[in-house]
Amino acid sequence: MLRAGLGALLSHWRHHPLQLAMLLLGLALATALWSGVQAINAEARASYDRAAGMLGQDRLERITSTGAAPLPQSAYVALRRAGWKVSPVLEGTLDRHGLRILGIEPLTLPGEAQQVDLGASAALVGFLSPQGTLYLNPETAARLDPAALPPLQTDAALPPGVALADIGVAQRLLGQPDQISYLLLAPGPVPGALPEGLIRVPPRTQSDIARLTDSFHLNLTAFGLLAFAVGLFIVHSAIGLAFEQRRPMFRTLRALGLPATALTGLLLAELVALALVAGTVGVALGYLVAAGLLPDVAATLRGLYGADVPGTLTLRPAWWAAGLGIAVLGTLAAAGQSLWQVWRLPLLAPAQPRAWARASAMALRRQGLAGGGLLGLALLGLLAGRGLWAGFGVLAGLLIGAALLLPLLLAAATRAGESLSRGVIAQWFWADTRQQLPGLSLALMALLLALAANVGVGTMVSSFRVTFTGWLDQRLAAELYLTARDGDEADRILAWLTPRADAVLPIQSAEASLLGRPGEIYGVADHATYRDNWPLLVASPGVWDEIAAGRAILVNEQLYRARRLQLGQMISLPGGPLPLAGVYSDYGNPKPQVLIGSTEFLQRFPDSPRLRYAIRTAPANAEALSIALRDAFALPADALVDQAGIKAFSLRIFERTFAVTAALNVLTLSVAALAMFASLLTLSTLRLPQLAPVWAMGLTRGHLAGLDLLRSVALAVLTMLAALPLGLALAWVLLAVVNVAAFGWRLPMRVFPADWLWLGALALMAALAAAAIPALRMARMAPTDLLRVFANER
Repeated sequence: MLRAGLGALLSHWRHHPLQLAMLLLGLALATALWSGVQAINAEARASYDRAAGMLGQDRLERITSTGAAPLPQSAYVALRRAGWKVSPVLEGTLDRHGLRILGIEPLTLPGEAQQVDLGASAALVGFLSPQGTLYLNPETAARLDPAALPPLQTDAALPPGVALADIGVAQRLLGQPDQISYLLLAPGPVPGALPEGLIRVPPRTQSDIARLTDSFHLNLTAFGLLAFAVGLFIVHSAIGLAFEQRRPMFRTLRALGLPATALTGLLLAELVALALVAGTVGVALGYLVAAGLLPDVAATLRGLYGADVPGTLTLRPAWWAAGLGIAVLGTLAAAGQSLWQVWRLPLLAPAQPRAWARASAMALRRQGLAGGGLLGLALLGLLAGRGLWAGFGVLAGLLIGAALLLPLLLAAATRAGESLSRGVIAQWFWADTRQQLPGLSLALMALLLALAANVGVGTMVSSFRVTFTGWLDQRLAAELYLTARDGDEADRILAWLTPRADAVLPIQSAEASLLGRPGEIYGVADHATYRDNWPLLVASPGVWDEIAAGRAILVNEQLYRARRLQLGQMISLPGGPLPLAGVYSDYGNPKPQVLIGSTEFLQRFPDSPRLRYAIRTAPANAEALSIALRDAFALPADALVDQAGIKAFSLRIFERTFAVTAALNVLTLSVAALAMFASLLTLSTLRLPQLAPVWAMGLTRGHLAGLDLLRSVALAVLTMLAALPLGLALAWVLLAVVNVAAFGWRLPMRVFPADWLWLGALALMAALAAAAIPALRMARMAPTDLLRVFANER
């Protein structure tokens, strides 16, 4: 009996291949978007783990200075002579290449910190030679200009963006002679207490970058989950149609003796098999999606967080298994209600449409109550919640609650349309539209979510673009920006520039701990460039005079919001505290930052290199001065950049940052259109008993098909009108709550009605495309098919 029952159930798909295709396609697309996002996240986190384990930092203790200054090399020598098993490390960044240099001493490096094999004598001799060797990841080596660097060697074990060199070579490249950043301490007993001024630091339990980028990966996961939920609407429509069409078959199988338990088990096995097939295809598609989006994600993480992630994808069994698991769980969730009805309904009830309807008669009322409750919880989270998870909880409650309320809103709109109509056909049109809402509600909810996500994220991105562009115009006030190769070259260039430029302003910085977080301190010259252009959010009177005199500081918005600082509050800094006099916007910077006067900076950090300068000159003279400076000192291409070049580079990073968001928006909207098509295709088959009497009373098939197209357009317009306030609310939460919790800055919200019109046009096109095939089938339907309805048991 089981074999015969399974054969009968599977025969349905053989006679309805389009339904099978829609089911498999919907599930495959949903799985593809979800697994693609998870593949990207897995690749990024694997890169963070490699970076965290660099030189055994996740396993070995370090010895550092208690102050902000680096350790002198003599401290290493003294500790080695005292019996401490330490190995020196110098860490810094080559500004011209954006390359993180790690200088090591290979003969004393603990085994737990070995990154590359230098066992061969030729390799070790080349590494220790005066010229040295740089070991890099192959992807990093491919994007570097090796002209001004030591010979390069590649090793896939190294994380992207990192170069390993002998410490002497690193000191020369970074312009830090006889200095080290910290000492690695090998496991084992220690000879005694450390000298004064030194401290032992435990191993890092988690990568700083991994913590910093949690918000970005949570955002990606939310997008993937939204796309998966929208795809499940397609699956629900296809499964619902299959169960509806097989109700007589269920009755027959039950009457022939197949128990409800066995019938439900067969249906469950059928769904799991289909889910595994679609899930396998979806995971493969997800790999392609991830491979296409990963370069933009890598650019985003590098631009926003300074995290280097490879631009190529590695196959990882974990997300393959997770993709198949989510496909099966999603299918069972989409089919749960139908399976429950088959399990619970009496023997002959599946063949009775009214009994089937009564099984879900209270669903709409419960759905409305649930939607209202979720909106209430979202409001409560907005008022009482704090942090990133609270922000995403508000977003989830807002989106899901509004989606659950959409059928009630559409039902009210159709009642209003019916009451305002005067003709019989118009009244029937609105009444028939309301009758179809239960079958179309899931697809329209999917469309609402996709449209609201497009409106909300588009508003956020456009607001960021406008604000970011204006902010760059303020911050990039100098005409030229110079980076010298070493201190001697910087002195010669400074002497050459002084009579030729209006001003040469040093850009000085030092890394330091700011209120318990790693950050940067910058020294700024007392010049109109900063007084007239630097964007301040809040400031005390006479702020720039206080900064120039070394009596106060400025902090960036990230530090100000994270620590809830107040103007006038004393802020602990290396060398002594200073009061807070102002806050400046610092978009795109993940780190806390402090500005102090240039003279004060040199007193606190006398050994800080002075290699970067902002050059002020008349805009008309900038190009000629740039050419003369390059010719006089044979500067490499990236040592001197103009304002327009930096702005263009920053905007390119910005556009790539949000390319992933735009791609996911388009994919989500496409899946929503497919969900609407699946629902309309379902209803075109189920509505024959309602349409046949209307046709028999004189409406032509073409007229009915036109009304179907008009109905789809009307529902799409109503859904778009509901999506606009929801999308704007979504944008506000993203800008005022999530963005502040994730990045530490808040952006002003701007609206772009032209984008709404374009999105509305896309929604209408999607609705028309979804309704085209069902309407065409109606227009071409044979009269005999409509007449047959009157002889049907329903």
